[in-house]
Amino acid sequence: MILAIAPSPSLDVTYVVEELVEGGHVRPLEVHRVAGGKAINAARAARALGAEVRVVAPLGGTSGAFIAEELAHAGIALHAVPTGPTRTCVSVFARVDGTMTEIYEQAPPIADAWAGMLTAIGAELATAGPVHVLLSGSVPPTGAPDPLGDVARLVAQAGARWAVDTHGEALRRAMELAPEIVKVNKAEAAEALGADGDARALALALHERTRGVAIVTDGPAGVVAVDGEHAIRALLPGVRGGFPVGSGDTMLGTLVASLDAGEPLEGALAVATAAATANALVPGAAVYREDDLRRLRALVELSPA
Repeated sequence: MILAIAPSPSLDVTYVVEELVEGGHVRPLEVHRVAGGKAINAARAARALGAEVRVVAPLGGTSGAFIAEELAHAGIALHAVPTGPTRTCVSVFARVDGTMTEIYEQAPPIADAWAGMLTAIGAELATAGPVHVLLSGSVPPTGAPDPLGDVARLVAQAGARWAVDTHGEALRRAMELAPEIVKVNKAEAAEALGADGDARALALALHERTRGVAIVTDGPAGVVAVDGEHAIRALLPGVRGGFPVGSGDTMLGTLVASLDAGEPLEGALAVATAAATANALVPGAAVYREDDLRRLRALVELSPA
């Protein structure tokens, strides 16, 4: 079972237009709305792979109600904690040149909801049995001095395993808390480590800091995973999509779901790489077609990093 902690949920809207002209007027050709924010995206991707998934999230307003409805429709159990209106994030894809423009609201503070979040997380962990905890996205102001430490203590008390995908100060703090998995992109890893290097060097450095599985993505150059025994590169050459929003979240969700199902790291990394690419082929974050996933999984190249 996977418990996704979503401190910064959002209603994600993707507009597909023919051409986006600055200062102009345009009507979208397609509109896609999904429950979003990185952790919820990852949860949806994991559920699509067949995992049992539960979400703890602060939600409010009409956007929060939409997210709750969407998660229920996807078969994802939700423990919602009341807060102010949930944000909206907009992506605009222009067909004429294949560009994506993203307009993301800042995640609002959740100081009014943090105590309730911790209570909900503790309750879910107490009843779930063996579980992977997934914490993804930015951590907005909570009013607590050490919110990640709060979560880490609950995870440790429950004997659960946890995976993290965040950035900046939250990532630096997470590295001190021994997560089982850290999944970040190359720029996020370099910033947190205060070091340059390729994806392999950064993954090795992350592993040395956390002693867990360190995964660093590098766009078309693939992804590197390092654990105590292996350094593996996964690459899917020659396949690009126009809708990359949510691909990193899809990778995390499907990776954790595969590991939760008993897959070895190599197999989980291959599935996650295929799913992340499949996400980029269709509009909507952490949305992919099963046929694309099966087709692309056969094309993933694994090699020692």
